[in-house]
Amino acid sequence: MAHIHLARVYEITSPIAENSFLIDRLWPRGVSKARLPGVIWLKDVAPSTELRQRFHADPTRWDDFCHDYQAELNHGQGWKPLLQLLQQNKSITLLFGSKDTEHNQGVVLRDFLLQQLNAPDENAHRSGE
Repeated sequence: MAHIHLARVYEITSPIAENSFLIDRLWPRGVSKARLPGVIWLKDVAPSTELRQRFHADPTRWDDFCHDYQAELNHGQGWKPLLQLLQQNKSITLLFGSKDTEHNQGVVLRDFLLQQLNAPDENAHRSGE
C-alpha cells in the first residue's frame, strides 16, 4: 500500500527516498540543490504567494488556509503526478520547509491527495474536464 510521508527539508538525510518532492514555492534557505539529489521541486503544487504570505502573517487562520489551499489545488493540475504514483501503490515523500510540522501545506496536500485517492469516480470525471 502506498504511503505519503511528510518531512521537513531541513531534517532529511541521505539517502533521499525515491519519489521525494519539494512542495515549497521558494527554495529553502541554506539548502543546496546538491543536498537534495533526485528531489523534484513542484513549485506549482505549493500555495500561491498571496496565500502563503497571508497564512504566515496570521497562522491562527489555519482553517482558512486549508480551505483556500484546497481550492487552489482543485483549480490546478500539478498534483496529478503525485496521485498517479499513489494509484500505482508507490509511496511518496512531501518535503516542506515550515518549522510547524502540523500546520503546513504538506499536511493539506497529503489530506487532499488521500481524498482524491479515495474518490476514483470523481477523479475520472475531473480528468475528462
